[in-house]
Amino acid sequence: MLKRVIQIAFLFIGGALGFVFLPPLYEIINLSSSPWLNNPYTSVAIGAILLFLLSFSLSDYCVRLINWMEDVLFKIPAADLFFGTLGLIVGLIVAYFVGFAIERINIPIITDFLPIILSIILGYLGFRVGFKKREELSQIFSKSGVGSKKKPGDNGQSAPQEKTLYKLLDTSVIIDGRIADIATTGFIEGVLVVPQFVLTELQHIADSSDSLKRTRGRRGLDMLKRLQDGKSVKVMISEEDFDDVQEVDLKLVRLAKKMGAKILTNDFNLNKVCELHHVQVLNINELANAVKPVVIPGEDMQVVVIKDGKEQNQGVAYLDDGTMIVIEGGRNYIGQAITVTVTSVLQTSAGRMIFAKPKDEQVA
Repeated sequence: MLKRVIQIAFLFIGGALGFVFLPPLYEIINLSSSPWLNNPYTSVAIGAILLFLLSFSLSDYCVRLINWMEDVLFKIPAADLFFGTLGLIVGLIVAYFVGFAIERINIPIITDFLPIILSIILGYLGFRVGFKKREELSQIFSKSGVGSKKKPGDNGQSAPQEKTLYKLLDTSVIIDGRIADIATTGFIEGVLVVPQFVLTELQHIADSSDSLKRTRGRRGLDMLKRLQDGKSVKVMISEEDFDDVQEVDLKLVRLAKKMGAKILTNDFNLNKVCELHHVQVLNINELANAVKPVVIPGEDMQVVVIKDGKEQNQGVAYLDDGTMIVIEGGRNYIGQAITVTVTSVLQTSAGRMIFAKPKDEQVA
């Protein structure tokens, strides 16, 4: 259908071009004296037929170009497109008034070409400024809207509008799944934003031929569904993308800067990259370490020795939250529940380790 529309458009364009350009061409090639050739109807018919025949070889390329432009436009968020178009219109209006002033110069070369060049340059600059400054422009519009509405009984003063807090989710924290439990508790404020490029990465993992990766990817998609179905937090899918960047982590950093958002992750490397770019990070692992019960040297606790440690005569046990307890002289108690006394606590970037000794040995 689109191909037929393009061919019909070529037909009408050819007729218009024939009407405008064929009569001067007849004069150049000395055919203007022919009455049946040099008349408007013949010129329109010849131009329409020539361009219609040309459309058979060009229509496929035109269809591809239109489809490509549709794909590009559909990927652009509506706000970006609106403010970019608004900037383009402003740029063209400025170019029109400048060109109107240039026409007063009466220099043929300048008045013929300079307005066209100004329209292209100012139109492009207007589009880029509107596209890049859309956040500031939207804030200006929102502030003007809030300022114009005053609540009765507040002495003419409007209540300050709260800024929306955005938190970007990366792939690792979605697959981890603890974010869904944290969101259910109501401790997370604002909007959780899932970029489309993170969803694409999750889909690739879920479609992997490796069974372990496939399971992790599907778990991540299930966690997203659980977050969306929950009532405690709002989840938003962002279509924003950066085609000049391939790495998902760098895309997250750029999107966080653009939105003024924080990044939710449990990826140690992404945590360091965000610190270098001065982007705020909320690390789930750090949160988990912070809410673990405080253990004081000299405190007694009941544990089950699971296995032997790296050093001679050591045993290893674990708390319910996964904290490792290294028990000096605990190798002889493997498989038994014993009471141990904490001797020291070591906090590392990977977590917390507790060192202890069996209580009965200390008493002895």
